[in-house]
Amino acid sequence: MKTIYILWLRELKRYFRSKSRIIGSLGQPILFLLALGYGLGTVFQKAGEGSYFQFLAPGIIGMSIIFTAIFSGIQMIWDRQFGFLKETLVAPVNRLNIMIGRTLGGATVATLQGLLVFLIVLIPGFHPYNWMLVPVAVLFMLLVALLFAALGTTIASLLDDMQGFQLIMNFLVMPLFFLSGALFPIDGLPVVLAGIVRFDPLSYGIDSFRILFTGSGSFGIGVDFAVLASVTAVFLALGSYLFSKIQI
Repeated sequence: MKTIYILWLRELKRYFRSKSRIIGSLGQPILFLLALGYGLGTVFQKAGEGSYFQFLAPGIIGMSIIFTAIFSGIQMIWDRQFGFLKETLVAPVNRLNIMIGRTLGGATVATLQGLLVFLIVLIPGFHPYNWMLVPVAVLFMLLVALLFAALGTTIASLLDDMQGFQLIMNFLVMPLFFLSGALFPIDGLPVVLAGIVRFDPLSYGIDSFRILFTGSGSFGIGVDFAVLASVTAVFLALGSYLFSKIQI
């Protein structure tokens, strides 16, 4: 437990020490909110769907979480290249604890990033329909962050260079985001696209945010939780196994 706590705390210290990282990671969500939230708002209203900004905000919160969480795996490759990971792995501690500590740290940072975006979207007028459900939404943020932090660790365990990780992430992160229903309603989609959306685990995270923040969703909060918890358990187990096989 001490190892897990130390590595978790280390990730938080890295986050709060890097002001440029915090500010830079907010640029893309703000751009999406302004360009899409206001640019397509009138089109969405004419289609009879209400406020697009209200619809979009939960998806942008999810985007901030997944990008921050999954790219936390890059830090492991960085540590691997510069020797810090080797020093950690040769220590007389369980590798499973090392993996869990790093993953929890990345997930906590991603959740904090999601909370920052949530506070930002309140300024232009986004409003949860029930403030009592916001703490529950934060728990779902943490679950989504844990899922994709574990996925990032899983992929990083197979790679040893930054370029390879970034290439895979570009082919993985963007499709996961754009096909999650973060930017468009998923009801009434063509059969093939609807199947892809249902296969995307982020879809259930975005859906849970919409249910808890706006009161409307497609799958149901119980289904969202079951899918997210199951996929998170799978990636944690897979990430733990692959992390234990890293050669030093």
